[in-house]
Amino acid sequence: MSFTAKDVQALREKTGCGMMDCKKALVETNGDMDAACDYLREKGLASQAKKASRIAAEGTVCTYNNDGVGVVVELNAETDFVANGEDFKALALRVATIIAKQNPADVDALLKCTEDGQTVEEMVQELFLKIRENIKIRRFARYEGKVVDYVHAGGKIGVMVNFNTDLAADNADFVTMGKNVAMQIAAMNPSYLDEASVPAEVIAKEKDILIAQMKEDPKMANKPDAVLGKIVEGKIAKYYKENCLVEQQFVMDGDITVAKYVENTAKQLGADISIASFVRFEKGEGIEKRVDDFAAEVASMVK
Repeated sequence: MSFTAKDVQALREKTGCGMMDCKKALVETNGDMDAACDYLREKGLASQAKKASRIAAEGTVCTYNNDGVGVVVELNAETDFVANGEDFKALALRVATIIAKQNPADVDALLKCTEDGQTVEEMVQELFLKIRENIKIRRFARYEGKVVDYVHAGGKIGVMVNFNTDLAADNADFVTMGKNVAMQIAAMNPSYLDEASVPAEVIAKEKDILIAQMKEDPKMANKPDAVLGKIVEGKIAKYYKENCLVEQQFVMDGDITVAKYVENTAKQLGADISIASFVRFEKGEGIEKRVDDFAAEVASMVK
């Protein structure tokens, strides 16, 4: 029995499985839709599709840094137990190395990347069949150049910093400086690199909020506009110092900024060093975790 692309799509919608898995199932069952569904169930893939709706907010942030290419990737699972397992960590590292070598454009492209005859999507499915938990590659970033990476708390936070410098990437003093900057990012979570990186609309919104706050403050209501304007500018300057990496107070020396720390290191090493960009991933950030209310669940069952 033959089948068409529409049959593959129909099977995909019916089971929630990947396109390649649906195509293979139809090939193996000569286009019989019901038999293909059974095939996918037998392989455990239909079960995986059902579990894909379960929240995966645990996991790990993994980094890879070699031969002028740095990668940070977040791989999610449902429980800490699975996330702390060696198989899960090995998959995260394998995915990071594939990103470094093949430079996919996004997660969808990454899932189609192949190594040793196996796609990344198949690697994820293979681990699912072993551990029976929803696993998702959430996001990744890839830099080329002089990169320093840092992982905090065994994978809770991953940071990668890209520098402009004429120093060798393995220069010990440069690496130490880079790690210190990366730890600053992990601890202080800056939103932007510098003032120029902050979108104009963000500052405009911040000013609107500040003005609205002052209008609600009886002590500020009667102050001249010129005075209010200066107060706003002062608060915006404080915003930059709190949210821009190079403007932040350096956590290891409160008397200087991060920019000054990098500048001082550059002078000591007789080299040019500047921060080009950075990325910070925190495991599960922005994912709404499920909270089980067992008492409510039992009560609803009784009713």
